[in-house]
Amino acid sequence: MTLLPVPDIAIIVVAAGSGTRLEAGAPKALVGIDAHTILRHALDGVFAAAPAQVIVVAPPGYEGDALAELEAAAGDRRDLGRVVTGGATRQQSVAAGLATLWGDVKTVLVHDAARALTPPSQIDEVARSVTADDGVLPVLPVVDTLKKVADGAVVEAVDRSELAAAQTPQGFPRAGLEAAYAKALADGAEYTDDAALFAAAGYRVRHIPGSALAFKITTPDDLDRARHLLTAAGTVSSASQPVAAVRTGTPRIGVGTDVHAFGGEANLWLAGLEWPGEQPLSGHSDGDAVAHAIVDALLGAAGLGDIGEHFGTSHPEYAGAHADVFLARTRELLVEAGFAIGNVSVQFQGNRPKFSPRRAEAQSRLAEILGAPVSISATTTDGLGFPGRSEGIAVTAVAIVFPV
Repeated sequence: MTLLPVPDIAIIVVAAGSGTRLEAGAPKALVGIDAHTILRHALDGVFAAAPAQVIVVAPPGYEGDALAELEAAAGDRRDLGRVVTGGATRQQSVAAGLATLWGDVKTVLVHDAARALTPPSQIDEVARSVTADDGVLPVLPVVDTLKKVADGAVVEAVDRSELAAAQTPQGFPRAGLEAAYAKALADGAEYTDDAALFAAAGYRVRHIPGSALAFKITTPDDLDRARHLLTAAGTVSSASQPVAAVRTGTPRIGVGTDVHAFGGEANLWLAGLEWPGEQPLSGHSDGDAVAHAIVDALLGAAGLGDIGEHFGTSHPEYAGAHADVFLARTRELLVEAGFAIGNVSVQFQGNRPKFSPRRAEAQSRLAEILGAPVSISATTTDGLGFPGRSEGIAVTAVAIVFPV
């Protein structure tokens, strides 16, 4: 008997890929990370999120294996799940899932099983953010320097500020997604993901912050990374909880400080925000002392060195980079080392800019990038020292991280 109340959300878990690049000799979703498969870990996260109809799209011939994994992960929610057979393409597989939606479903999430460590909080946030008209796509900032190449030569640089790395689950209003799929079928069009298909039908797709844990397991190196994270979480033998929900170790605290003198070019960048009309700070990148102090605090807490080691002058790719690049990469480094960010507290010392009017905006922007709470206090030094003489800015940050 189906659990009541019947959910109005459905999650289609696409697990029908062959996994050729993983070189594991089996469908990707059924390859083991530890004692459990990629699919099992993905479903652990799905069933740790809010109740939803869960449809697993399995490779032909492996429906029984997928059902066993679904029932093991679902526990007392097993009546919410079912398995269907996938098609020759991802688009056909999702269409097979759409055909089995319950009548009460209004919001549909499409999730790649290969993103096995996606936090349940990201799944819930995508579901909450879908509207009657708009789809939702979780993304991460692009941190690498990008180049356009052709015929073995570098043609030009690509502006990464206009780019983002897409993740799943991608969320949509059911009516709009079904209409978009019908249009794609009629047009004979194939798309690489559901957000592109949805947008091609004339609908809008908004983005929200993603998670570094929601990386896609595609290559053997990705599989090793997932195994490392689960080992750090202490969940190798049981894998009974999604990795993002596990904090088994003692919290670790780091302190970071940064100072910059006024005297740079263009506008001031501070706390991830641009301050038009304010005197800029000098520095290798944009001189954002708040962001740089946070980086040092996080790296120090995790025992990963300091900002100079990872972003200093020996790394010319970070010249002129802003806070989103530094902080997103730092977050990635922590995840790779098996840590999650608890929170960050920052104190800004200086006479200008006047920080209070934009405090909430700055805190929100930094928290969005880090995926963790950030608080900022601002103070003057009663005219003492170089901040008091308005020669520059000093910042101290304290960060808490957890082994996961």
